Amino acid sequence: MKITDIKVYPVWVGSRNQLLVKIETDEGIYGWGEAGLSFRELAVAGAVRHYREWLIGRDPMQRGALWQEMYRSQYFEGGRVLTAAISAIDIALHDIVGKALNVPIYQLLGGKQRDYVPCFATTGAHGDRLIEDVKLLLAEGWNVIRTVPSHPQRMSGSPMNVATQQARRGPQPGDTTWEPRDSIGPTAADLVRVREELGGDFVLGIDYHHRLNVAETASFCRRMPSGTLDFIEEPIRDETPEAYEALRRMVDIPFAIGEEFSSKWAFVPYIERGITDFVRIDISNVGGFTEAMKVAGWAEAHYIDLMPHNPLGPICTAATVHLAAAVANFSWLEVRVSPTEQLGFYDETIFPVQLKLEGAHFPVPTDPGLGVEVDEAYVARQEFKFAEAPHLRKRDGSYTNW
Repeated sequence: MKITDIKVYPVWVGSRNQLLVKIETDEGIYGWGEAGLSFRELAVAGAVRHYREWLIGRDPMQRGALWQEMYRSQYFEGGRVLTAAISAIDIALHDIVGKALNVPIYQLLGGKQRDYVPCFATTGAHGDRLIEDVKLLLAEGWNVIRTVPSHPQRMSGSPMNVATQQARRGPQPGDTTWEPRDSIGPTAADLVRVREELGGDFVLGIDYHHRLNVAETASFCRRMPSGTLDFIEEPIRDETPEAYEALRRMVDIPFAIGEEFSSKWAFVPYIERGITDFVRIDISNVGGFTEAMKVAGWAEAHYIDLMPHNPLGPICTAATVHLAAAVANFSWLEVRVSPTEQLGFYDETIFPVQLKLEGAHFPVPTDPGLGVEVDEAYVARQEFKFAEAPHLRKRDGSYTNW
């Protein structure tokens, strides 16, 4: 079997772009993959097209060797753009191999270790509505719930289209204002109230989206009784592991870190030095199945569970379900569809065949390969829509993290 073509489709799905990659072979078997690095899809598409130039004619069954060649064939190896491209290609190659052997992908990874993959839901609500959202989720069988920071001046979470982007110059008022310390008090009060009113028989966490610094995170955590939160996700940026080590000495809430990591090497200090308690691996950014399985085994040796990042669409979701099915150390999968969140990422017009959520979990699939099909004619007709995540500024005009 030989690769005959690699096609790249950056396509708008719901409220953001998804970067889909299709690999075709001379035996008529094809595979689909998805790259991460949201809002920089064109950069990743360029990297995929570069790899295409020498992947055509190669044997897709040799996916491990092809991974090494893609990673090691340039002096400036690695980096988020290149590994996002490698991730999509690697996922698509596994889809091809699974179909060729007539087995689900998890059978290529060691076989099934669980019958279903538990998920967690996200609510963006605050105050009274947060209480109602958590009640709704608990009633619907979701016992792992993630929240987001409150803020006196709410920002818009919607990507900026071209017209909006062109209209924004200089310091922006209103929905682009984010003052990190202003979020601490109301967010902590919300979470304490959730625990007081709804009890401790469910997992409660928060994604701070690296919007705080070390001192702000410590202040936030100390405003809540011990045991209020079961995890805090990405409170600060991850470039400096020593900063997280300093923070670990100040707080006792488990950390969930790793969604931005683009290789096993990025996980080295966080796993080896006991900095993270949940591995937030993203299969569409870290290097696909080939790299993700190595990180999973490494985490298992340190008694750390995977809690995968999954903000994308049905392809990334299916790939992560296969990964979750094949590893022993797994907690919960992020999924962006629930009674409190409908972002349109799982559009059945675009993805007529996809894994189906049952309550708060995905049954482990049985179809060969990935188990996802794409309406290629539809995505091929679409024009790329430029989008950008919000650019956040403090009140003094300085930029802060989105």
